[in-house]
Amino acid sequence: MNILLATFWALIGVFGLIVSMFVIPVVGELFKGPQFLLPFVIFFILGGVLLFLTLKKKVKGRLKKFLILTGASSVGFLIGILLHNFLYAAAVLTSQIVVLHYLFEVLSAVFFFMAIPVCPLGFLIGISGSVVFFIKQRKGS
Repeated sequence: MNILLATFWALIGVFGLIVSMFVIPVVGELFKGPQFLLPFVIFFILGGVLLFLTLKKKVKGRLKKFLILTGASSVGFLIGILLHNFLYAAAVLTSQIVVLHYLFEVLSAVFFFMAIPVCPLGFLIGISGSVVFFIKQRKGS
């Protein structure tokens, strides 16, 4: 359970870094250029590790659901961003083929909506619930 807990807290720390990149100008300046993607990739990897550990360690009950929500939201965030950009580019490239153009635009909007409001909200719900259940487990021990 220790590595699961360490991964969970590292994921929260990287999320804090990502938020700081957009809110605190000094932090944003540190991540100009190609290194801008580094925290997002780390966030994605940690989310995958959290999912794997949650299933491998056979976590039970509602804690398992909250940890899966946390991990899936962090993995889904980068996937949603990449798919949105890819599908937007495909919509631009297929502007002469009306049906494909609109199909790609709709799918681009769906993945944008998934990446921007849905995944961060799911992540915040997941970490909130997980922290509550980690505290309950600690008090119960």
